[in-house]
Amino acid sequence: MAEPLLRVEKLVRRFGGITATDNVSLDVAAGELHAIIGPNGAGKTTLISQLTGHLEPHSGSVSLGGRDITHLPAYRRCALGLARSFQITSLLLDFTAADNVALAAQAHAGHSFRFFANARKEKGLRDAAHAALDRVGLAHRADVLVSKLSHGERRQIELAVALASRPKLLLLDEPMAGLGVTESQGMVKLLQELRKEVSIVLVEHDMPAVFALADRISVLVYGRVIASGDPAAIRANEDVKRAYLGDQHVVTHHG
Repeated sequence: MAEPLLRVEKLVRRFGGITATDNVSLDVAAGELHAIIGPNGAGKTTLISQLTGHLEPHSGSVSLGGRDITHLPAYRRCALGLARSFQITSLLLDFTAADNVALAAQAHAGHSFRFFANARKEKGLRDAAHAALDRVGLAHRADVLVSKLSHGERRQIELAVALASRPKLLLLDEPMAGLGVTESQGMVKLLQELRKEVSIVLVEHDMPAVFALADRISVLVYGRVIASGDPAAIRANEDVKRAYLGDQHVVTHHG
């Protein structure tokens, strides 16, 4: 068996008397899209924050490509190939799409944000920004201010920002949030393309999207993984039905 790209073992994180992640273990193979689902308050975002280094676990371990990264700060993890697209939009609204992505490329290259003019002028950074925008289908909007973009386009820009660091593993926290039906279908198609070149951990409430995209799904309830398996196994799992899916109509193809 090949070493998984990401391995999480017995991760515990508490907030006061609440155990937000309770001995969570899972792994993600190279080339895999692994979805994490569960009700609100299940601990999904807390788990993602521990993977990125924005929260430290109280116990347990996280390894990337066989290297223990449990106590590495977020910027070191990014340098090793981990990138996160945030649940809450965090773009610079008064800058263009290309500027936002160039800044991300600049930060990954180890340059200071103080030299913003360099990001705008340096050909290598501009090329990296346009390549990332092209990958998410927004090259034609490169010079538009983010404030002028639709919600769906901003979601695509967030993906381009994450891709600018050339990650091995992309952590996506609810990329479908706030999208309309057409935009959601577009995001699913985009993720189906991106998954061919980068491994993805997807936290998402849009069940049709999850079941259309995922190789494997882990179900988190009250901080515990109650089931992990391929979409067919999760759909048929009685514990999952009781705890989360209930009578949700889950289809295999989005749209």
